[in-house]
Amino acid sequence: MAEPRTEMMSAASSSHAGDAHSQSSASTPPLEPSNEHNAHTGPHSSQSHVLDETLFPADSYTADTKTYWADLPFWEKTRWITNQSNTEARRELGEIGSMFKRDPLSPLRAYYNNYVITGLGLFVEGYTLFSVGNLTPLFKAVWPACWKTHEVCDKTWVSAIDYLEIVGIIVGQILVGIEGDWIGRRFGMVQDALVMTLGSVMLTAMWGNSLNGWVICYAWSVFIYGIGVGGEYPMTSTRAMEGTGSGRAATTGDRMHRGRKVALSFLMQGWGQLANQAVLIIGLLIFHGSLAAPYSTTSTQWTFRVQFGIIAVFTLYLAYIRYYRMTYQDAALRQAKKRLGTSGYDMKSLKLSLNHYWHRLVGTALGWFANDFFFYGNKIFSGIFINIITGNRGGLETTWLYNLYNIIISLAGYYLAALLIDHKQYGRKWMQANGFIADFILFIIGAALFNPLTKPGGGVKAFQAIYFLSSFFNQFGPNSTTFLLAAEVFPASIRATSHGVSAAVGKLGALAPAILYNYIENRTKFWVVSWFGLLGWILTMVFIPDTTGLDLREQERYWECVVQGRESDYHGVAIHPRHLSFYERVVLKRHRHYNPELDRQQKMAELERMFHSSKAEKGEVDEVDVMEEDLQSYFQQLADGKNLGSAAPQQQHPSKLAEIEKRL
Repeated sequence: MAEPRTEMMSAASSSHAGDAHSQSSASTPPLEPSNEHNAHTGPHSSQSHVLDETLFPADSYTADTKTYWADLPFWEKTRWITNQSNTEARRELGEIGSMFKRDPLSPLRAYYNNYVITGLGLFVEGYTLFSVGNLTPLFKAVWPACWKTHEVCDKTWVSAIDYLEIVGIIVGQILVGIEGDWIGRRFGMVQDALVMTLGSVMLTAMWGNSLNGWVICYAWSVFIYGIGVGGEYPMTSTRAMEGTGSGRAATTGDRMHRGRKVALSFLMQGWGQLANQAVLIIGLLIFHGSLAAPYSTTSTQWTFRVQFGIIAVFTLYLAYIRYYRMTYQDAALRQAKKRLGTSGYDMKSLKLSLNHYWHRLVGTALGWFANDFFFYGNKIFSGIFINIITGNRGGLETTWLYNLYNIIISLAGYYLAALLIDHKQYGRKWMQANGFIADFILFIIGAALFNPLTKPGGGVKAFQAIYFLSSFFNQFGPNSTTFLLAAEVFPASIRATSHGVSAAVGKLGALAPAILYNYIENRTKFWVVSWFGLLGWILTMVFIPDTTGLDLREQERYWECVVQGRESDYHGVAIHPRHLSFYERVVLKRHRHYNPELDRQQKMAELERMFHSSKAEKGEVDEVDVMEEDLQSYFQQLADGKNLGSAAPQQQHPSKLAEIEKRL
């Protein structure tokens, strides 16, 4: 079904008018049907229902009083959210059950097409980047003169492998972000895949006349690969926001499942880590015959080259998918930037972002820095954890197996994050804050009780629990939310700039422990990293708004008022206290203009302008006064498809699985 022509609307109404709801609400009852709605019959009640769904979508407003969910008293709000969540869960489970009855494999195909393909770039990134850390203990065992004592290899170049990997990511975040905005999303995403393919081929074929020459080739190959990885961040996040309705009329499913869609795509990074560790174990079993030392140089060469070669094939397939099979819905984003005279990744966008949202940028950028210090710091000294847990008795096979266990626990955290990230009573902000504080507590315990916890016996069991729980709460927390929030809390026209800055600062957080940990002892590492958990919690609680359940079109309406110098004219839910940070509420008091009744009047005025424009395009006489019944009738026609060239309306918010099944 085609969408109503949003060019008929003014700049403000184009980001709000809710065409998706006006098309579909006649066919789908609200999540909380009331007796009032059920009692109404006849065309007038149907028309009124259509207009109500345009102004007060059932996923955000109560059916009887048309009250925004965040305005409800606590216990009433809790009941409303619980009822909505249970109703939606039953509906989606019912659809999945119906799909399974028609074709038992269709739910798996739908999951693959909607989430696996979308997150395939993060899968290959997680596979390759974490293989660098996984291969280090193997290289140390086979070439100790190069990787341990540095007798035949320059220590600086060995360390540079980690540094150049992160520097390459930062370069890619900036470079590909600019290209994606100036040239196009498709160009940026295809280029990412091709650059990662080139890097994979370089890693597979890397060689040198000496071990030191091979290490240098290894470092530069990782740098090239990192450029492609860096481009994934601004491209995939921005495309995810565009694809979930930030620039178009958002559907109920977008508001209710926007975070889940991004999270289920992002967790493919965890599957990439799991796949790499599994391939390395299987490869060594095939080429060496076991996981026990000593390892030959031949079996080692085959193992690491084959595992890099495998991912090169997947990355080339990713380029094919992005070039020939993906669709890119960035027209509305470009329109928003055109209206505001920005291109993204330019000085004007950065100035706008800093002037009005500098505090949000501080929260997303430094919060990402704190998370990456935790995340990559944990990976860098995971060997320390494992050596303590095993009493330094384990070899490579023990290290790899414990790492495999840790990745599986991390995946559980990823999936739990996807399950709760859109729950209005919990959501992204609390998930991030709770993850930060949990890791802070775990690491501060490890630092304070380092000596007793590292002694053989019961202490080591507690230390093992700290290791696994820290990984779980990192995934069920900031590692799943920073990627989403850095895009979601900013309006479309400055989103790429703000996300790119946040991601680049975050990768500095990955670079810092890679350098710092070479100069401090093990216990000090725990003291250092723990405080970044506390820092992340403070930044989240003070500067990060809770965008769970927020219609991002409202954010666009507010931003256009800000850019036009009339911030006080906006009265909608984007400045509801629930969707503002602590700093915005207490210091800036941006919620003071929130007024649901004035907002309703403004929305009606916007719809009237849309009505008049439609009449004028048809050559009909434009009335001076527009009655609400006229608007109801107009939107009923839209819902029936009379003005859209469609015979029947679509379902209001089909699940993502059902969406894909229809395409299949």
